[in-house]
Amino acid sequence: MPVKICHITSVHPVYDVRIFYKECCSLAKKYDVWLIAPNVEDHLKDGVHIAGVHIAKGRFKRLFYQRSILKKAREIDATIYHLHDPELLPIGLKLKRKGKIVIFDSHEDVPQQLLTKEWLPKRVAKLVSRCYAFYERHSLKNFNALVSVTPSIVDRLRTINSNTYQITNFPIIKTTNDYHEWGNSVCFTGGISVKYMHENIINALSKTNVTYRLAGPCDPLSYMKKLQVLPNWNRVQYDGVIPHSECTAYIQKSSVGLALLDYLPNVGYKKGSLGVLKIFEYMQAGIPVIATDFDLWKEIVEGNDCGICINPHDINAIANAINYFIENKEIARQKGQNGRIAVKNKYSWPTQETILFNIYSSLVERNKKEGE
Repeated sequence: MPVKICHITSVHPVYDVRIFYKECCSLAKKYDVWLIAPNVEDHLKDGVHIAGVHIAKGRFKRLFYQRSILKKAREIDATIYHLHDPELLPIGLKLKRKGKIVIFDSHEDVPQQLLTKEWLPKRVAKLVSRCYAFYERHSLKNFNALVSVTPSIVDRLRTINSNTYQITNFPIIKTTNDYHEWGNSVCFTGGISVKYMHENIINALSKTNVTYRLAGPCDPLSYMKKLQVLPNWNRVQYDGVIPHSECTAYIQKSSVGLALLDYLPNVGYKKGSLGVLKIFEYMQAGIPVIATDFDLWKEIVEGNDCGICINPHDINAIANAINYFIENKEIARQKGQNGRIAVKNKYSWPTQETILFNIYSSLVERNKKEGE
């Protein structure tokens, strides 16, 4: 009988790409996989058992639902629990005390991320960040393994727990058509929030002759209203939330993919993070990328000659980069092809799936020996 494992999220949607499509679906090839997720009905999908828990929306309200999450986790009675949200650390400690194997998956550098929260006054944010860092250290040193997405976070977590591994958000390889629409549009797919510099991009549209195609959920909703009153909003085509399975086809209807993330503490300021999937999705779709000039992103984008990296605060640079690809379609087509080759050869999910399997195999084997 296969070992039972259980992933838990109280924040992410049930079909989160990293959690469900990559980690859970990969592990389902070898294990009996369960996923506890918020506000969904129990069901089975792609070999993964989904167990829904009602959780009220709101960052503070969620804290009162830990008991129901823990109850569901205990009912599943897995051997390994894989947690995906900082607020689940207390649950992880309780599961450890019951003799369970616990993994924590840090999608962000949380202490640094807290410093950027708009709903926290700066002084309060610093205090909350320090308190979380203290509790994080206390908790994570007791877990069996830690996972994160980028070298800087992995290096920090390894000072807490030596069993720390990097699993990067490389894309799942899909069979895609050759890029077929080299029109006058650029696109962004993913969560629409202030950190992706949409205001600067929209302001730059006045210096171009393109349509800005947007797809994804907006958080907070008030941010969309702020964008809609900008002078160039008539040059924006917002297509709402599209299924992940349709993302590649959507991207291929544009000539350029934009990933202009702000310089934030939780992405290492100028260093950058590998937790951002959209760069790789643009590359896989075969279109050139305009991305922030983070050190890590420059290694990928410019190192593989598949796009341009710029300062996201420079509106002229944004407009010039867009115009360069629109006016030089053969160059854009070649850089798009370079990106597809790089994803296929270096940045695909199977390389990370192997790391994931090795982590789990090691933990299961160690657990067997300790039980003998």
